[in-house]
Amino acid sequence: MEVSTNEEGTDGRTDILLATINARYIHASVGLRYLLANLGEMRERARILEFEIKQKPLEIASELLRHKPRIIGLGVYIWNTALTAEVVAILKRVSPETVVIVGGPEVSYELDTQPLLDWVDHVITGEADLKFAEVCREILAGGQKLPKIIVAELPAMERVQFPYAEYTEEDLAHRVLYVEASRGCPFTCEFCLSSLDVPVRGFVLERFLSELEALMARGARVFKFIDRTFNLNINTSRAILQFFLDRWVDGMFVHFEMVPDRMPEPLLALVGQFPKGAVQLEVGIQTFDEETAKNISRRQNYVKLEQNIRYLRAHTGVHIHADLIVGLPGETLESFGRGFDRLVSMAPQEIQVGMLKRLRGTPIIRHDREWGMVYSPHPPYEILQNRLLSFETLQRLRRFARFWDLLANSGRFSETLPLLWSEGASPFERFLKFSDWLGERVGRQHSIALVSLAEHLFLYLTTQLNQIGVAEVLRGDWFRGGIKRERLPFLETGDVIEDIPKNRTGNIASRQKRHV
Repeated sequence: MEVSTNEEGTDGRTDILLATINARYIHASVGLRYLLANLGEMRERARILEFEIKQKPLEIASELLRHKPRIIGLGVYIWNTALTAEVVAILKRVSPETVVIVGGPEVSYELDTQPLLDWVDHVITGEADLKFAEVCREILAGGQKLPKIIVAELPAMERVQFPYAEYTEEDLAHRVLYVEASRGCPFTCEFCLSSLDVPVRGFVLERFLSELEALMARGARVFKFIDRTFNLNINTSRAILQFFLDRWVDGMFVHFEMVPDRMPEPLLALVGQFPKGAVQLEVGIQTFDEETAKNISRRQNYVKLEQNIRYLRAHTGVHIHADLIVGLPGETLESFGRGFDRLVSMAPQEIQVGMLKRLRGTPIIRHDREWGMVYSPHPPYEILQNRLLSFETLQRLRRFARFWDLLANSGRFSETLPLLWSEGASPFERFLKFSDWLGERVGRQHSIALVSLAEHLFLYLTTQLNQIGVAEVLRGDWFRGGIKRERLPFLETGDVIEDIPKNRTGNIASRQKRHV
């Protein structure tokens, strides 16, 4: 998809093409827009092209070469590295004179092991906001030959031009707008690339808020902050929250990644003033096992963390997205299960269960020998097994994560799903058994119709756990809020005898006969 409308030269040539392959259309690449905004006098000689992962490499290469570029800059990430390598191979075979420059986190570390680098002309490692312009200027001027590996120094934040004016009207209307008030992370979690990104550096607040104001004036309503620790500087985070509160209109939505144990009362009070569902907080917990946390150099106050999440759920309308990681060195199946149950008791709206990834450059590799860590050699480099978790166990947990996302994180079965662990049972143990059963019955983890998920959940609750009253609770979930969905044919076989137990909403158990 082309998102820039700069004029091409009379020969149809665009000197500089900036491109990347996004996971989905809804994601607008803020990285490309930073590069475009910082090209200076070359800005009008450049344009952005964005593609999606479902497109074919030949199709992408053809579209890039149609503009007859002298330079192609490609953003490389964990989700697009394989496809990008295919595209680059085509580009250099067909048009060897075109200079191909790559950058991004996937090509900033361990460069000697990446086949992609055999084809490209230059790699810019690190934050290339300013360095990319320097390299392009040198190439277009026909200057001295540049090295293949070019290291970008950390740019002075006051020199970096903001990218937000590069968002098009289509972006504002249909895509998530990524913004950032700061870069870097003060923590040293060994599985995360942000642990290498120090120190934390912030943009001048007044300048940043002016950019947000301009976006709002153009109609922007959805903002996703990509700051790794939005609430590290409490004064800054409070100022940004107040900025949004003062300008709030219906339809706005703001996403922040928060440090969960660093939420003082004034910050919690501000968050509580937003309308229900208007703010999403992503809180990375990753593990509740303190020994595992020490292994990966992660520091967090679990008591304060839990207090904050419980307060947010009880006194605010924010949507909490909490993260846990499977496969960390030292974490057992049992300790992960205990942590999962503890998090479920806090009732965040989403629990994202992710598989540990061995990202290039991260120090997690220091545990490989001691803990027998084995990762896939292909992106996204997920854990396959370790000394405490066999390949088969991790496959079970991978399936668990997928089905939890479909059933729990979707919010479509909020009253029915807890019937799995009623009467004090472990949510982790019960859902793991259910996901084993479901996986055996459907034989896959994707392309499962929603009505099929509902039917399997109903069957498991009624035949495996002998639960009563399931049909009524399931109907309530299915049609909640007046949402028009197809009927549930597996409940339309005649009279259904139901004994409706007391559920989370406090309904009193009663026996009644219903006909759908």
